[in-house]
Amino acid sequence: MERNDRTVLSVLSQASVPLVPSVRRFRLVGAALTAFTVALVATGCGGGSASPAGDGSGKAKPAASATADRVEPLGGTPTPELPVTVDSADGRKVTVASTERIVPLTGSLSEIVFTLGLGERVVARDVTATFEQAEKLPVVTRGHDVSAESVLSLKPTVVLAETVSGPAESIQQIRDAGIPLVVVETAKGLDDVGTRIDAVAGMLGVPAAGEELRERTRDRIAAVQKNIPEPAEGKKPRVAFLYLRGTASVYLLGGANSGAASLLEAAGAVDAGKESGLTKDFTAITSEALAKAAPDAILVMSKGLDSVGGVDGLVKIPGVAQTPAGMDRRVVSVPDGVLLNYGPRTDEVLQSLVDQLYAGGKGR
Repeated sequence: MERNDRTVLSVLSQASVPLVPSVRRFRLVGAALTAFTVALVATGCGGGSASPAGDGSGKAKPAASATADRVEPLGGTPTPELPVTVDSADGRKVTVASTERIVPLTGSLSEIVFTLGLGERVVARDVTATFEQAEKLPVVTRGHDVSAESVLSLKPTVVLAETVSGPAESIQQIRDAGIPLVVVETAKGLDDVGTRIDAVAGMLGVPAAGEELRERTRDRIAAVQKNIPEPAEGKKPRVAFLYLRGTASVYLLGGANSGAASLLEAAGAVDAGKESGLTKDFTAITSEALAKAAPDAILVMSKGLDSVGGVDGLVKIPGVAQTPAGMDRRVVSVPDGVLLNYGPRTDEVLQSLVDQLYAGGKGR
C-alpha cells in the first residue's frame, strides 16, 4: 500500500517502534509481518460549528469513497514523448524508451498512472491496487514482496517502484534483465502529492498531463478544505491513527511520522499521537499512551477495523474504551487502498475524513 500496509511494514522492519523493549520489538515486527501476509492473502466562510462524528451505534461511518473504488482519468489519452532520462530516487539516472508495457510496483503508483490516462498500458499490479480499473490485472507483487520472476514474465518496458519496494535482490534482478526501473520517493504527507504526480508523469514522458493532474488534484483538495466545518467551541478534534491487525494481535498508535499527521491537519484536526509527544512512526498501544493522546476520534483503515471485530472489538483493546473517542465510539474508517496514498484521490480521502469527523456545520 503505497503508504498503507506497505509503509507500516517498512517502518516496522526497520525497528522504528518506540517504547518497546528489544525482545518485544522483535516479536512485534514478526507479528506485523505475519499480519501483513494474512491481510494480503485475505485480500466559503461561515460561523457554523460541528462536533466530531460518531453516533454511538457501534459502527464506523462509511468512507465517502468506499462506494465506488475507481480512479477518474484525465480526459483523452496522452502521447508519451520518449525517450526521457530521469533521476531515480535511489540516485541513478534511468532512460525510459518505451511505455508500452508499464508495471507499477505499488497501488499508489498504479493510481497515478491510470489517472494520467495511461491505464491501458499497465500490464500488472501490486495487490494494493484495488481500484476497479486495475482489478483484473495479474498481481506480481504483494506489498513488500516483489516477485522479479513474475514481473519479468510480463515483458515490461518500464517498471515503477517506490523507495520501500523490495526486496533489494528482486529490484536488482529486474535491472539486471535490462528493464528500466525508476524509483519514486514514498509519500509522507500532503506536500508530496504534486511532487509524485510530476515525477511519474515525467518518467512516462507525459509532463503536460502531469501538470494538468497536479493542478486538478490541488484544486480539489483546496475545495474540500474551504468547506471544512468550524469545530465545536473552537476546539479542533483530536484524532489518533491506529494501525490494527487483529489476526496477529498487532495494535499500534501512530506518531508524528506515521504519515497520517499531514492528512489530519489538512482536515482541521489534531494528530493526537503526534501532539502527545510521539515523535517516531508507531508505538505499541498501551493504556498510558492512549490516555496521554486523549483522542476525540480514532482513525483506522477499514480492513484493520474489520480485523478486530468492528467498533465493538476496537473498544475492547486495552485503553481504548477509556479515551473520549472510545467512550463516545467515535471511529473514522477509510479504505486501506487510499488512506495514505497521497495521490490523485487525496481529495476524496480528505472529504471522507471531514464527513466523518464533523456531524454537520457550515464551511469556513
